[in-house]
Amino acid sequence: MSYQVIARKYRPQRFSEVVGQEHVTRTLANAIAQNRIAHAYLFCGPRGTGKTTIARIFAKCLNATNGPTVDFSDDDPRCREITEGRSLDVLEIDAASNRGIDEIRGLRETVQYAPAHSRFKIYIIDEVHMLTKEAFNALLKTLEEPPEHVKFMFATTEPEKVPATILSRCQRFDLRRIPTALIVRHLAHIARAEGVDIEEAALFAIARGADGGLRDAESTLDQLISFCGSRIQEADVLAMFGLTARDQLLGLTAAMVAGRRGEVVRRLDQLLTQGKDPGRLLADLLLHFRNLMVWHLTGGDPELLDVSEAERTALQEQAAQITWEGAHQMVEVLADAETRLREAASKQILLEVALLRAMEARQAMSLERVLEQLRDLRATATESVTSVGAPPVERAVATAAGGGSENPAPRGAPSAAGLSRPEQARAEPPPALGAGPAGTGGAVVEEVKAAETDLNGFWARLQEAVGKVSPFLRTYLDHARPLRWEQQTLVIGFPPEWREYRDLADTPRFHELLQTKLQELRAPGAHVKFVVSEPGSGDISPRPEPGGVFPEEAQPPAAAVVQPESVEGPGARAPRGKTARSRSAASGAPVAQEGLRMEDFKNDPLIQKALEMFKARLVQMGR
Repeated sequence: MSYQVIARKYRPQRFSEVVGQEHVTRTLANAIAQNRIAHAYLFCGPRGTGKTTIARIFAKCLNATNGPTVDFSDDDPRCREITEGRSLDVLEIDAASNRGIDEIRGLRETVQYAPAHSRFKIYIIDEVHMLTKEAFNALLKTLEEPPEHVKFMFATTEPEKVPATILSRCQRFDLRRIPTALIVRHLAHIARAEGVDIEEAALFAIARGADGGLRDAESTLDQLISFCGSRIQEADVLAMFGLTARDQLLGLTAAMVAGRRGEVVRRLDQLLTQGKDPGRLLADLLLHFRNLMVWHLTGGDPELLDVSEAERTALQEQAAQITWEGAHQMVEVLADAETRLREAASKQILLEVALLRAMEARQAMSLERVLEQLRDLRATATESVTSVGAPPVERAVATAAGGGSENPAPRGAPSAAGLSRPEQARAEPPPALGAGPAGTGGAVVEEVKAAETDLNGFWARLQEAVGKVSPFLRTYLDHARPLRWEQQTLVIGFPPEWREYRDLADTPRFHELLQTKLQELRAPGAHVKFVVSEPGSGDISPRPEPGGVFPEEAQPPAAAVVQPESVEGPGARAPRGKTARSRSAASGAPVAQEGLRMEDFKNDPLIQKALEMFKARLVQMGR
């Protein structure tokens, strides 16, 4: 007998021998047992996963002498005819070469004839998506209502190209890629049957290169036996197919996660010098970091991670060094490089740049994480200011039970006698608010008076309440300051450099939101008014001297620009050249207001923490 390749010699002949497709074989076996056999079936899946094999086994089950049955005899002549491809009642058609309407018209004519000596006449059409639109249309009626003795079995690798009118007339089965562990076990069985000694690492290398296709793995093993004889090692597999050794791949990924740039470049150059395929190497890296991302999401679910024990250990170690966001950013960078690698003139340079960019992206953090850190920084800065000795302004607490309130003077506040005339004017409380709508109790009146006395404390509570509902409005208010109460209107001032924020906040929706929050803070009937405050109006900007000139020590420094020294990822990137204005985006506290010297700006604890977190530095631009 002539030589048979391994893929044909060890082709499954029963449902129990099919590897990795139990969800399909079990369904078909149950349909035979319950006599619920449809007239048309569609098997979809990647190449080499068993589509045509399952169709042939199903045909043997239907046309067996004592069938339909799953337990047919190996010596059954009808089954042997199907196995050897000489059955007159089981016709296999290649749709790639018989795709026209004439071939389908011929099929429509032959289906009317009864089978020669079997129970059913079965048509197995491979790569059915290759049929033309006219051929599909000619097949519709026959496929929907075929004679009782006719069964159709279609196979395709691209089910999305099959018209919906055909899909609706078939029972569809989707075959999966075969897991690496099952391919390794099947190849080991074949190697033992062939008398071949093969390393386990070589089996894993073959299975990894097969990408879920058992036929590809069997063909590779057949070629390796011809190349190496009865002894196959991992190095033989790697040398023949340009694959990367598992240890080399894990070493490269470990260096990338740890940020060792020089080692990454050296390892990459060594692999390419050895003749490794850049495209295959990039695909292996993508798969590894995909597994790392899945590890973070699922905690290492073995059903989602088709890896060996050594790879599982490496994933566990690397997961402790990188976040999910970092792994996701690395996958995106490598995936983008994979699409550009085909057209690159120098694949090595493109691959080096892609790996370095992926390393920079490994420390990326999401916008939500950045905002969370900024909120923590704001809270820490507030606590530090309080602990240094800045006297907290204690507002009066209304006692609703007695209808009155207690308004002690703030601790540490200077007396009015010790202030200059302008300072005395600013220290005096503003005019009283109106009593509000009729029916408000004394406690509400006292609360409003407390808000007048402690305007900054009331402003802080209003900002906090607004931030829980609208972070956008809270951001705008971080650049403003309360100026005064005018009857029942809170005047809010924006410095001239933040005039655009005044325009964004001055909308009917935000006015309604602020009015609601003022009512919740026991200021019923109060409104807000947004203005652009000028220097000298008691707002953020310093007061000029009578001559209209800033004093020498209060001259505003040149614009302070925050520039990142080493930006490691998109999430930590600060806008280059962004001028630090009157408030920090993190805390709302004055950080570089006009009148501060550059040394004061550098020594601000909040600015120092922000520079440390974002790895940035301060640069003084020219005046």
